Amino acid sequence: MNRLTPYAAFFMRLAVGGVFLHHGLWKLHNFTTVTAMVHGIGFPFAVFFAGVLTAVETLGAVCVLAGILTRIWAALMAFNMAVAILAVVLPKPPELEGLLLAGSLTLVALGDGPLSIGIYFKKPAM
Repeated sequence: MNRLTPYAAFFMRLAVGGVFLHHGLWKLHNFTTVTAMVHGIGFPFAVFFAGVLTAVETLGAVCVLAGILTRIWAALMAFNMAVAILAVVLPKPPELEGLLLAGSLTLVALGDGPLSIGIYFKKPAM
């Protein structure tokens, strides 16, 4: 490790959070289309799951970008991408989805990092 290693989470948060936010905002503005897509895949309660999907990709992305509860949101994003790969993408290669899954899992491992808002909510070690 070098002295810049702790800041890797910051750059990963920007990349993963930025892509998720872009897609989440599209879903937010096209919620009816997203609901129809979720229903077309065969998921029951399509409106509910479309809402969860949209929330993870918008609210979760904003939290990841800011570094608030990064591990929790990144785990939800990783689950989101795993389901997307299995239910939608395969048998084609999961290019973007695979990168987002790997990036989300990396954030689960790294956490908020030192350049985050979340660092101010943590109790100091005694």
